[in-house]
Amino acid sequence: MNALKTIATLGFALALAACGSVDRYAVTIPPVTETVRIAFRSVEVRDVSLPSYAAADEIHIRKNDGTLVSSSDQLWADAPERAVALELSESLSRLTNRRIASEPWPFEAYPDARLELRFAELLATETGQFRATGQYFVAVTGGGRERSGLFDQTVTFDPKSGPAGIAAARGQVILKLAEFIAKDGLM
Repeated sequence: MNALKTIATLGFALALAACGSVDRYAVTIPPVTETVRIAFRSVEVRDVSLPSYAAADEIHIRKNDGTLVSSSDQLWADAPERAVALELSESLSRLTNRRIASEPWPFEAYPDARLELRFAELLATETGQFRATGQYFVAVTGGGRERSGLFDQTVTFDPKSGPAGIAAARGQVILKLAEFIAKDGLM
């Protein structure tokens, strides 16, 4: 009797799983084609703050009328705040050939600088634009000139490419943002 109950429960669970297919989309960082010299040997990407829609698992798109739409069956492969911090630290590391990591700082010696980002927007549009706007802050360990600045980066993508195209565009806009911050805030 217990075996039949277990088989029935397993069959029901498998049937439910088959009904609700969820697709997850990973962001791939494009290849880095340049090197940027910065003023620091090490940088911690300490905090990445995203708007609530961008921090959600669902992939959002801004329609022409300004509404944001998403689907519960098209999700990011990783938690967006964690993923964006990792994408940014990896892009900065490749661009600068310096020791850069997202928090928590994994090394014994403290970083020379800490980078925080507060995104006002991180969003794709149905017209094929992926935009990242906000502000960054660079705190310098042991004194030195602290910095802050505004960013507004946009890349285009084919809106017919769907969530996979949006994920590729996010990787491109984060690399473009890393290039901007390296040149504007870490030099």
